[in-house]
Amino acid sequence: MVWKDQPAKPSSPIEHHAEVYAGVSASEKLKAISASLAKQNADAVFLADPASVCWALNIRGNDIPHTPFPLAYAIIHRKGKAELFTDAKRLTPEAKSALASVAKCVAPEKLGDQLKALKKKTVSLDPAVVPEAVRLALEKSGAKIIEAQDPCVLPRAYKNTTEQQGAREAQRRDGAALSEFLHWLEREAIKGKETELTAANELHRCRKATGLLRDLSFESISAAGPNAASPHYHLTPGQERAITPGEIYLIDSGGQYLDGTTDVTRTIMIGKPTDEMRDRNTRVLKGMIAVTMARFPKGTTGVALDAFARAALWKAGFDFDHGTGHGVGSYLSVHEGPARISKAGHVALEPGMILSNEPGYYKQGHYGIRIENLLLVTEPTSIPGGERDMLGFETLTLAPIDRALIDTHILTREELNWLDAYHQRVLKELSPLVSATTKHWLEKACAPLT
Repeated sequence: MVWKDQPAKPSSPIEHHAEVYAGVSASEKLKAISASLAKQNADAVFLADPASVCWALNIRGNDIPHTPFPLAYAIIHRKGKAELFTDAKRLTPEAKSALASVAKCVAPEKLGDQLKALKKKTVSLDPAVVPEAVRLALEKSGAKIIEAQDPCVLPRAYKNTTEQQGAREAQRRDGAALSEFLHWLEREAIKGKETELTAANELHRCRKATGLLRDLSFESISAAGPNAASPHYHLTPGQERAITPGEIYLIDSGGQYLDGTTDVTRTIMIGKPTDEMRDRNTRVLKGMIAVTMARFPKGTTGVALDAFARAALWKAGFDFDHGTGHGVGSYLSVHEGPARISKAGHVALEPGMILSNEPGYYKQGHYGIRIENLLLVTEPTSIPGGERDMLGFETLTLAPIDRALIDTHILTREELNWLDAYHQRVLKELSPLVSATTKHWLEKACAPLT
């Protein structure tokens, strides 16, 4: 079967992702990949995942909405230059110059010839992402195939110190934009004239006002009332719901910046909440705090931490039907493997990984609640009186959590202390970045609860 109406080939520019953001040169990354190939006794690896191609060669593009990927394959050789399969005309002058010493551009139409040239070579490929046509072409050429995980997957997940600092800067900038929006929402939504669409547009405007937004990291989930009960609600222009006093409004959104990718969810009460709403929201908050404060030994996987996020809900007979968290890229995909916090999270969490922490509660036909921060896995440190060093988390996301939906009687003293300390950090770090009126609003939004 031939796909006759396929879209035009991508033609957007392919840019160099500078070392000031990437932290490590493409040359160093390719050396590391070469070393991994040597351990496998492989001569080359075929990269089919655009995220891996971008990471290995320090390039970015705009072929996929909200994800800075150029759609391209690459072959990384144990010896010699890599091959990037794309139209060389797409490379910006900076990208062309940066790639000159480490890779050569090959027209996509020549891919078959380059696969044939690997005859009698040993080629590593990840069967989870490499097209079957590539495997068949390699087999036909006489190449020996080794099935192995893409060698970029784990190194990409371990953010280096430059990427970690970039994430902090991006989150601070994004948190200031989100705070401007939340201040606007508190002022305007109660009037009953705003909709899911106008709110999403306002938040987008706030992010663009930073002057550094490259794109949203995904289509914002702007959900009011019963629409918020759908965890992955999709807003359809022309069918948007009004944001109505007496209902919950949920906004799950993020931005793409050169120094980092953000993803944050806040649940806001428009008007006065019911006792039930406050109870459910506080139980979700307890789960979010439990994951944030967790200490755990090396080798711990996401499945072990997933229950931390659910325990307060389970105790009352509730749960949520999605994972607690996913990996996040560094100016790459907002959903990145291999680690995650979920019932299916079987990859060990390691220092440098960035993951979301987003428990929720959804009452179908009524409302939905989700609170999300991004976390950075930290190096293991000792605990006074303990016997083993433990890993932990650093909170990256900075934005106030709606006080109207918090029942302080359900929170423990430790949880209240964490929340007050978090809000004081939010106020301290964001105050210099927001308007005077939003700073005044932040002072109230971040005031101690104890």
